[in-house]
Amino acid sequence: MTLNVPGLVVMAGFYLLILGTGIWASMRSKKKEKKFSGDGMEITLLAGRNINLLVGIFTLTATWVGGGFILGIAEATYNPTLGAVWALMPVPYVLTFFLGGFFFAKPMRENKYVTMMDPFQQKYGNVLSTALIFPALVADVLWVARTLVSLGGTMSVILDLPYIYSIIISSVVAIIYTLLGGLYSVAYTDVIQLILIFVSLWVCVPFLLTNPHSMDISLTAYNETFQAPWVGTVEFDEAGKWFDDFMLLALGGLAYQAFYQRILSASSYTQAQVTCYASSGFCLVLGIPSILVGAVAASTDWNSTSYGLPTPYERNQAGSILPIALQFLTPPYISIIGIGAVAAAVMSSMDSALLSSASLFSSNVYKNILRKQASDREMQWVIRISVVVVGLIGTALTFLDSSVLVFWLVGVDMSYTIMFPQLVCVLFFKVSNGYGATLGYLMGIILRLLSGEPLIGLPPAIQFPGCRMDDEGKLTQYFPFRTTIMVTSLLSILLVSWLTSIIFNKGLLPERCDVFKIKRKEKPTARAVVDEKTNSGSEEASAAKQLLETTSC
Repeated sequence: MTLNVPGLVVMAGFYLLILGTGIWASMRSKKKEKKFSGDGMEITLLAGRNINLLVGIFTLTATWVGGGFILGIAEATYNPTLGAVWALMPVPYVLTFFLGGFFFAKPMRENKYVTMMDPFQQKYGNVLSTALIFPALVADVLWVARTLVSLGGTMSVILDLPYIYSIIISSVVAIIYTLLGGLYSVAYTDVIQLILIFVSLWVCVPFLLTNPHSMDISLTAYNETFQAPWVGTVEFDEAGKWFDDFMLLALGGLAYQAFYQRILSASSYTQAQVTCYASSGFCLVLGIPSILVGAVAASTDWNSTSYGLPTPYERNQAGSILPIALQFLTPPYISIIGIGAVAAAVMSSMDSALLSSASLFSSNVYKNILRKQASDREMQWVIRISVVVVGLIGTALTFLDSSVLVFWLVGVDMSYTIMFPQLVCVLFFKVSNGYGATLGYLMGIILRLLSGEPLIGLPPAIQFPGCRMDDEGKLTQYFPFRTTIMVTSLLSILLVSWLTSIIFNKGLLPERCDVFKIKRKEKPTARAVVDEKTNSGSEEASAAKQLLETTSC
C-alpha cells in the first residue's frame, strides 16, 4: 500500500480550515476581552459566560461525539462477542444531558462557578479539594489519549500514514488553536467539526450499505452468517454487566468538567438547560451511522475483499473496524470523506479535554491555592502551559494501547465511581462535609482497585456474585459492581457526614479536633434576642438620663 496523496491533501485542507477558524475565534476573544469588565479568566475559560445558544448546542454535542464515540460504537456493534445492544453510548448520553439540564444546570450556573470543583473548595477547603481534582484530571488526560488513538488508527488504515505521525500532527493542531482563543476557539471550531461529522458520516452510509461484498444487514441482524448476529444479545447472567455499563456512561459524564464548562458559559441556567436538551437529540442521530458501519462489517464476506482472511476481529483489529470498512468497502474518495468525519470528531473532543484540564489546574490549584494574587496575564500563561502539558501526556499515552474502548471506559469509570457521588453530595446534601467526603473518596478508590479491571490486566481481589471468565479468557465481573461502588461511596459520604456533625455539634469531641471546621455557630434563640433588645434599651435610657443630669443647670 502506498501513501494516499489525495487523502493527505484533503486532510491538510481540513486542518487549515480548523486552524483558521481557531485563529478567527481567538481574535474575537481578544475583542470581547477588551469590552469585558470581569475577570480575564472568564473570557478564556467560559467565553465571558455569554456563549450563543446555537454555538453552545454545537460545542456540547461535539464534545461528546468524539473519536471514541464514533469508533467505539462501530467496534462494539461489529464485535461478535458484543453486538449493537452493547454499543450503549448514544442512549445513555440522552439521559446524561436530561439529568444534567434538569438537576445540575441550575445550582452550577446560578452560583457562577468557574469549574465543577469550586463547590468542593468552598465547602471542604483546599486540601481535600486538591485530592478530588486528581481523578478529574486523570479522566481528562485519558480522554485526550482515546481521541488520538481513534484518529491515529483511522489515518494509518486509510491514508497509510504512520500511526505516530497521525497522532502528533492532530495533537499539535488541537493544542495550537486551544492555546490561541480558549473556549471561544474551541466552541467555534466545534461548529465546523460537528457539521463535518454529520455530513461525512451520512454520505458514507449509502455506499457501505450497497457494497457488493456485504449481505443485507436486516438478514444478518438475528441470523448467524459470517459471524454472530450483529444485534447481539444480553443473556440473563450478563444483565448486571449491561446495566452497569449503561449507568457508567449515563452518570459518569455528569462528573466531567467539559460538561460544566458548557453549562457555565451559558448566559443563564435556562439557556444551559435548553443546550442540554437539544444536544441529547443530536447524540442519538450521530450514533446511527456508526451502528450501521459495524452492522455492515459484521455482514461482510471479508474473503471476497482485498482485505482477505482472517477477519478484522481475528486479527485483533476490531478497534479499527470503521476505517477498515471505509477503506475496503467504499470507493477511495468516500473513504477520504469518512476520515474527515473521524478527524473532526477527534479534534472536537480533544480540544474540550485540553481546556477542561487546564481550567481545573489553573483555577482550582494555581489561582486558589498556589498563587492567590496571580494577575490575569500570569493566569493566561498558566492556562497555556497546562494545555500543552496535558496534550503531551495524553499523546504519550496513545503509544501504550491501541484500543479506543480501553481509554474510554477507564476514564469514564473514574468519573462514575469516584467523582459522581462526591458531586451529588456537595451540590444537593447540606449535611455532607469533609469527613464524609474523605471516607467516600478512599472507599471509591480502594473498592475500585480491588474489583479489578480486565481491560488493563488488573485481576479482581474482590469477586462479586457472577464473577467468571469471559469469552476471551479474562476474569470479569458480571455483577453491577461499579454502580455498587458508586452507591456505597455516596452512602458512606452521607452517613459519616451526619455522624461527625452530631459528634462535633453535640460537643462529644473537643472543637480543636474538628479539622474541617464543621461545627455550626450557635444561633441566638428568640428569647435571647428579646432580652438583648431589652437590655440594650435600658442601657440607652440610663445613658440619656445621665447625660441630662450632667448638662442641667
